[in-house]
Amino acid sequence: MTSAVPGLPLENVIYEKTGPIAYVTINRSKVLNALNRDTLAELRAVFDDIRADSVIHGVILTGTGDKSFVAGADIAELASLTPVQAKEFARNGQEVFNLIESLGKPVIAAVNGFALGGGCEMAMACTIRLAVEDAKFGQPEVKLGVIPGYGGTQRLPRLVGKGAALHLILSGGMITAQEAHRIGLVNEVMPRAELLARAEAILRQIGSNAPLAIKFALEAVNKGLEGTQEEGLCIEASLFALCAATADKQEGTSAFLAKRAPSFQGR
Repeated sequence: MTSAVPGLPLENVIYEKTGPIAYVTINRSKVLNALNRDTLAELRAVFDDIRADSVIHGVILTGTGDKSFVAGADIAELASLTPVQAKEFARNGQEVFNLIESLGKPVIAAVNGFALGGGCEMAMACTIRLAVEDAKFGQPEVKLGVIPGYGGTQRLPRLVGKGAALHLILSGGMITAQEAHRIGLVNEVMPRAELLARAEAILRQIGSNAPLAIKFALEAVNKGLEGTQEEGLCIEASLFALCAATADKQEGTSAFLAKRAPSFQGR
């Protein structure tokens, strides 16, 4: 079913819900799905709606067409920014991508082509990244006289290590899906025809588990990476304790001991 967000017509994003899966598609194929202010506003509204929808357990994020996932930010908007506007521009994108990363539900980036600049940064904010065999990744901002502004300087080294991240950021070059997989930027590479089916299969596997445990596991990893390992361990223990207070924990352990399939309710 095609969905709408109350109070906001969607012109640049296609938003659909099928059972427990939400499909979010950037729909600006004429400009290779580049991100502008309006698209970011629509993405913010869509992911707010997903976060509030208890039926939705996972998201597939992709782009229209066969050429591009998201080719970057809208350069026409970028070209006219003053320094003050540029900071606001960056913070706006960062907030939207933080929403994706901290959604509490898995978001799979189904990278169907170019993932450059803001597109690479958006993919990195997702939980898991799948890519078609001819996808390309890169952070070419230095070629425009700027640096990545939507989280690239922070998420990329956390995913692939400092050296590989700096190589990509400072060169401004592109890498293949196969190289992105080798360095840990991409989880899996596959033929185009298999992309969405594989994303759906992963979400079904994750969705068979306790929703609150999934939410707390995502939070433990994301927040734990912000501090030291010892701080992360404290976060983990606290969230483990919250899990122990849930009906899902009781159901999961009871089902295991009774050798039956659990029926989780997200409580």
